[in-house]
Amino acid sequence: MIRLRRVYDPPEPGADGVRVLVDRLWPRGLSKEAARVDEWPKAVTPSGELRSWYHSGAGSWEEFRERYEAELGAGGEQAEAELERLRGLAAQGPLTLLTAVKDPERSHASVLAGLLAGDGP
Repeated sequence: MIRLRRVYDPPEPGADGVRVLVDRLWPRGLSKEAARVDEWPKAVTPSGELRSWYHSGAGSWEEFRERYEAELGAGGEQAEAELERLRGLAAQGPLTLLTAVKDPERSHASVLAGLLAGDGP
């Protein structure tokens, strides 16, 4: 099971399983102790350029999804190794992808969750 949650929400020890931060930057105003993050694989996070482009409103959600998937595909061995490791963690039990964005369902976290679940390239 792969869950999406905001990193600012309190941890749910019985349900979260492995907690993985999928943002490139550490969330503002949040201590590492409060976040209770187990993993932070930066190789699978969107580039700064892609994040800035999307948040500027220059492109659509669909175009962002395509560009992010292309970035992951071009990320080389490190990105592929991180994706495989995350798939392995998800196969072992609950995996929670954490992000600071206000709407995780319309973010890179949901794209990543789909890819980990086998819903894409």
